[in-house]
Amino acid sequence: MLHFPPLNAPTPFLFFTGKGGVGKTSLACATAIGLADRGLRVLLVSTDPASNLDEMLGIALTDRPTPVPNVAGLSAMNIDPEAAAESYRARVLEQLGPGTTADERSTVREQLSGACTTEIAAFDEFVGLLDGDEAGFDHIIFDTAPTGHTLRLLSLPKAWTGFLAGNDRGASCLGPHSGLKMQEDRFRQALQALGDSRRTTIILVTRADRGAIREAARTSGELDALNLSNQILAVNGRFHATDATDVVAIALEREQDEALAAMPASLTKLPRDEIPLLGFDIVGLAALRALLSSSYPPPPIATSDQTAEPVDLPGLDRLVDDIAQGARGLIMVMGKGGVGKTTIAAAIAVGLAKRGHAVHLSTTDPAAHVAFVVDGAMPGLTVDRIDPRVETERYVAKILASRGRDLDEQGRALLLEDLASPCTEEVAVFHAFSHVVAEARSAFVVLDTAPTGHTLLLLDATGAYHRQMTSQLEPSGAGRIVTPLMRLQDPTHTRVILVTLPETTPVSEAAALQEDLRRAGIEPFGWVINKCLSASATRDPLLRLRRARELAQIARVQNGLAKRVFMIGWRSKPPIGVAELEALS
Repeated sequence: MLHFPPLNAPTPFLFFTGKGGVGKTSLACATAIGLADRGLRVLLVSTDPASNLDEMLGIALTDRPTPVPNVAGLSAMNIDPEAAAESYRARVLEQLGPGTTADERSTVREQLSGACTTEIAAFDEFVGLLDGDEAGFDHIIFDTAPTGHTLRLLSLPKAWTGFLAGNDRGASCLGPHSGLKMQEDRFRQALQALGDSRRTTIILVTRADRGAIREAARTSGELDALNLSNQILAVNGRFHATDATDVVAIALEREQDEALAAMPASLTKLPRDEIPLLGFDIVGLAALRALLSSSYPPPPIATSDQTAEPVDLPGLDRLVDDIAQGARGLIMVMGKGGVGKTTIAAAIAVGLAKRGHAVHLSTTDPAAHVAFVVDGAMPGLTVDRIDPRVETERYVAKILASRGRDLDEQGRALLLEDLASPCTEEVAVFHAFSHVVAEARSAFVVLDTAPTGHTLLLLDATGAYHRQMTSQLEPSGAGRIVTPLMRLQDPTHTRVILVTLPETTPVSEAAALQEDLRRAGIEPFGWVINKCLSASATRDPLLRLRRARELAQIARVQNGLAKRVFMIGWRSKPPIGVAELEALS
């Protein structure tokens, strides 16, 4: 067994968190299996709206603990956000008195229909696990959502405790105050459990990659601010070259060494473990057992594709050429965290600007770093981000100006009280997102979206606005309103680009996202497969094994998943800066 603290000195609660795509789920599953194989009773829980625990473990999961076959003592579950939201709505409505009218109940249900309610409801399920609702387990392991979601999830008890302490009004954006009040004690207990180093350990998972390390450092600082300081660092996918003449292998090792050498001091002080890069997909029990233990043989790998010819697919330049034939439009770059969405979005924006178009590059990702990737200026290109804090301040000022000017001092104080709710941020970001969508009527707008869960919440907010607007219109006026969702559904206005890596889990998650988009009436324009070793001439044995696995996933995307496929080869130098992005596009 590798020296991995979660296995050697586990606390009752273990949290695996970090930037999307760094291997949180793999390590969480492997740790859960390792503890269960020692005879301990373990519950593995995903709080990610885009959970892939089912695929990793090879079992269909629900929102109730399900025993995992062939792993005695291990159960797993997914927290279902929609089911949690409906349960939460029912509990809030139960708090209403018998004299409540049907209209009043309908109003409360409408207040509880947004994405923010879904998030608070999912957190309520999570709190129940910390509170002992699932007794009988020695350890509960949380495979958390991508970092932005995780931080919001963990900060909710602190935020809501403060909000409830000074709010004596009868309603908020989450419904009756009594509905929130009944949760206050549970939230406070959750904070205590999360901050107790004897009960909780936070495992920050990262890759030996500058972007992932930067995100881990930000996460560590924000967790410290929430008094969640019992952290350890897991560097996943560490690679060491075995052939000193292999240019690709040497460049990959050097890139990782340089990223770790530049690690911020806030991370170097943490206990740290490095998990090696492996030549097989970390999917299934055999692979998960082999991930953290050399006593288990790795799963068999078919090597017949190792001598296959490189895959010949169009590059990003062809995609940009296709888009540039138009004069305007919205390009939304979406996918699992860690697949390179930001780089692809920046390269598309730079490529369009190089072809003479005016381009606005923005992001909805709370962990945005588009400016870092572009790292420069060029004619025709504007780069910014939808900053939740700035948008919230702007939204609050707008509401105070419009609704508060005729109120007395007490009325303004009550209005400010309502606007202090954490849900205000969700509304403010949606307004900013809608503005960006509309801007694409007259120019190119490239939107680097947040990790999958955030994106779907944003689209849900767009859909809720669409339903509200259309339901309020008279039939005679319906044709004059074009909502944000209608623009997203219009292929002449919006092109959605799905980005993935040539690996099993990222491809599966991109396919699931594509189905979610189609249910919303949005058809993706094409897929970009990023960081492909398949086009390289590496001789390194480990990298050749990974290359063989890539070819199977590329064929999977080509044959049935994507209408258009574009490929970007693995690069020895991260494409940062205008010149590198121009070369890519």
